[in-house]
Amino acid sequence: MDASVNTAVSASLGMSQAQTAQQAQMQILREALDMQKQQVTALMESSMAGTGAGSGSNLASEGHLGTQINTYA
Repeated sequence: MDASVNTAVSASLGMSQAQTAQQAQMQILREALDMQKQQVTALMESSMAGTGAGSGSNLASEGHLGTQINTYA
């Protein structure tokens, strides 16, 4: 009987540690995704800042290529 109790307690502790590690990994993933989101947002805002009238932008004005980001630079 003691062996089965020890096994159950050991398994429970192992699962608890695994859950804690998984939560830490998910937090790191969320932070990485948030950082990427901020970088992409900044990139898109900087590319849109030069699209005003008289800005000298080389973006295409029609079609489905090159109208959002100057990919030919």
